Amino acid sequence: MIKSLSILNYALIQELELLPASNLNVITGETGAGKSIMLGAIGLLMGNRADAKALWDESKKCHIEGVFSVADYNLAHLFDVHDLDYQEEIVIRREITPNGKSRAFINDTPVTLDVLKLFALHLMDIHSQHESLHLSSNQYQLNVLDQFSLNAPKLQAYLIGYRDYQMSHKEYDRLLKLQAISDKDQDYNRFILTELEEAKLELINVDQMEQDLMILQNTEEIKSKLALSEQLLDQTDSSIIEQLAQLQSIIKSLKSLSPNFTSLNQRIESNLIELKDITKEINNHQGLIQFNPERMEELGGQLSTIYRLQQKHGMNSIEKLIELRNQLSENLKSRDQLKGKIIAALEQRNRNLEKVMRLGQSLSKSRLAAARQFEKEITKIIRQIGIENGQVNIQLETTEPNSNGLDVCQILFSANKGIEPKPLKIVASGGELSRLIFAIKYLIADKTALPTLIFDEIDTGVSGEIAIKMIKMMKSMAQNHQVIAISHLPQFAAGGDAHFFVYKDHHAAKSVTKIKQLNQKERIEAIAKMIAGDQPTDSAFKSAYELLSLPI
Repeated sequence: MIKSLSILNYALIQELELLPASNLNVITGETGAGKSIMLGAIGLLMGNRADAKALWDESKKCHIEGVFSVADYNLAHLFDVHDLDYQEEIVIRREITPNGKSRAFINDTPVTLDVLKLFALHLMDIHSQHESLHLSSNQYQLNVLDQFSLNAPKLQAYLIGYRDYQMSHKEYDRLLKLQAISDKDQDYNRFILTELEEAKLELINVDQMEQDLMILQNTEEIKSKLALSEQLLDQTDSSIIEQLAQLQSIIKSLKSLSPNFTSLNQRIESNLIELKDITKEINNHQGLIQFNPERMEELGGQLSTIYRLQQKHGMNSIEKLIELRNQLSENLKSRDQLKGKIIAALEQRNRNLEKVMRLGQSLSKSRLAAARQFEKEITKIIRQIGIENGQVNIQLETTEPNSNGLDVCQILFSANKGIEPKPLKIVASGGELSRLIFAIKYLIADKTALPTLIFDEIDTGVSGEIAIKMIKMMKSMAQNHQVIAISHLPQFAAGGDAHFFVYKDHHAAKSVTKIKQLNQKERIEAIAKMIAGDQPTDSAFKSAYELLSLPI
């Protein structure tokens, strides 16, 4: 519900504030006074595009602000989704700068126009003869039917089931795509894995193998030099060990002459022991080193395989190759498990599809039953408001599961006797469409928390008794919903709980549009002028009193 509306520096409006009543508000005024400008300003609060040319003073910023009570609209989830603080009274503001830039705010938090539109759809519902509120849209028509049939619980249950179905369907598709990718690379990956497994990587020590191969490749040279070394140490009369033994004998003979020679003798003896041990080790090496062409070929082949695998996969260590092998092994195991996952995902998807079909069919059954009742009631209403031969039919066709259920809704309409009802966009004129949407709003007004209803000259083309019926219906709607009606009919003006008058003020250098709420005396005069012109007669005043149900 709109608590207040303020407009600053917009079109012909320098400054304007509207405080509408909570029930039926009627706005009247002279032609061209600016009633449509007010709707344009409200349209900006609903996310319509802004134009800097619409500024009253092009050197200043334009502000349009609406304060709304949203306590009855269950919008807390919208605030959560868009990270806004929920309050039962919110402020929506649009600002337009002289250079044409526009900004939107909800409770002083900047929002995009898309977010603003989403919120505004829950707050205001504008209808004019030229703006049919998407009545020709199948989506809108289905929403109307669901509101009429009080299908919200069934639709909510269906939507939960449909979301589960969508999620399971996406998971099934994801696994199928994963399988397709896996199938494409499977043979190559198995080949790589086999190659790495056959390399027996855990048994490989590249450094040791390279060392062993080096020895095998140089066996003759090594054995020759070891033999020469052994000969120099211990196999001739002048060998190193023999000469060192002689040296020890000489120094040992000097021990009795000085204690210093004792220490020297010990060092020579220690070196002699070490050289004998070296000689023994050289002898052992000669026995161990044997030329082995088979082993040399085996080592060469293994190292060649390792070098090739490292180069092929861009890896510089055995550890990296082992990681690659393990990863390929896990991937192929996962692929083998993927088949089971796909079967399970398909079964889950089918279970969810079965559930969503069951819920959807229940929803369709409810819609079909409501459609027949809706046809009767809406046809009765449109005939009451001047479409005497009007007829409305609802056509429901089955479709694949989607976020709306299993149905496509089409409202068929005929305004003339003997003419079969056809889709609205084909047969309905502007005035007929306007009254049809009015009838729909009236029909569902007591079934749901409608946003503020704004009717722009919906009374065009009607008069007399029909106008009185429409205003009575509007007053009935306004018992539970805020209604704002822009009208040129005295019957509408008299039926409002609050009457606002839009006029142009020409006192300044530039004309401005203003609005004021009329008191009872002013209402009588305004309605009399609507009946008889600027110079109303006594008869016009009498009619005004009668329309207002006041004693003369």
